Amino acid sequence: MPPRRGHDARATGPRDRREAAPHADAVTPRDPAPRAPARRGEEVRLHGLNAVRALFQARPEALRKLYLTQARVPALKPLLAWCVANRVGYRVVEEADLNKLAASAHHEGVVADVLRRPPLTLEAWLAALPAGPALALWLDGVGNPHNFGAILRSAAHFGVAGLLLPQDSPLALSGAAARVAEGGAEAVPLVQAGDSASAFATLRAAGFGLAATLVEGGDNLFAAKLPQRLVYVMGAEGEGMDRNLAKTCDLTLSIPGTGRVESLNVASATAVLLAQWASHRA
Repeated sequence: MPPRRGHDARATGPRDRREAAPHADAVTPRDPAPRAPARRGEEVRLHGLNAVRALFQARPEALRKLYLTQARVPALKPLLAWCVANRVGYRVVEEADLNKLAASAHHEGVVADVLRRPPLTLEAWLAALPAGPALALWLDGVGNPHNFGAILRSAAHFGVAGLLLPQDSPLALSGAAARVAEGGAEAVPLVQAGDSASAFATLRAAGFGLAATLVEGGDNLFAAKLPQRLVYVMGAEGEGMDRNLAKTCDLTLSIPGTGRVESLNVASATAVLLAQWASHRA
């Protein structure tokens, strides 16, 4: 017989429907084990089916609470069974509740509170990096969560080894970025790289070339010889690449186009840049 209600974590949240989950035979309600509360900033609220599935595949232990609609129960049966076995609370709720939890209607029927994956230091990232070709992105001023999510998705697709964040960068994973990334957020590590001068020196010592990406004035991306170990330095939305920072890079690159539009946005440009590097490795 299927259970008559979802697993109640006895936490504040939307109204628990306490209805049977069809075909959820493996799910048996249990009282959750007490958990130490996360400190402020340690948790992030994810939404989106692929984002939550990727989290479950990569870091199930990071899951703290799950909310889902009745329609999503069949697709998430393994996750629900894991929640029961590990005493992680979940609730079957109405669509309107998820809209409030996600602060968006684009939640795809599931919301999860999870522990953030702490960023790596540059030294730890380099120590774990295999020898041979490697590609990374330095995100200088990227702040829009949808652009960040699209960059994560492209980075995961092309096998980017890490996203390097400069000193004092406020960029962090959000629910919106994770949804747009479609699972890519769990595939690409974030690296707190520190100040650009020290980080660039460390990267060069590890065999990386640094390529500034300019709207115009750089070498033609499609004619340039790209190093096997490369960091693309991406500029901010709107303002573009900081010219002083560009001068400290080893090469400058631009993506040629028809001129009918001023430029690609940072997420679209990133996808083109990554594809060009990958084509050199094919």
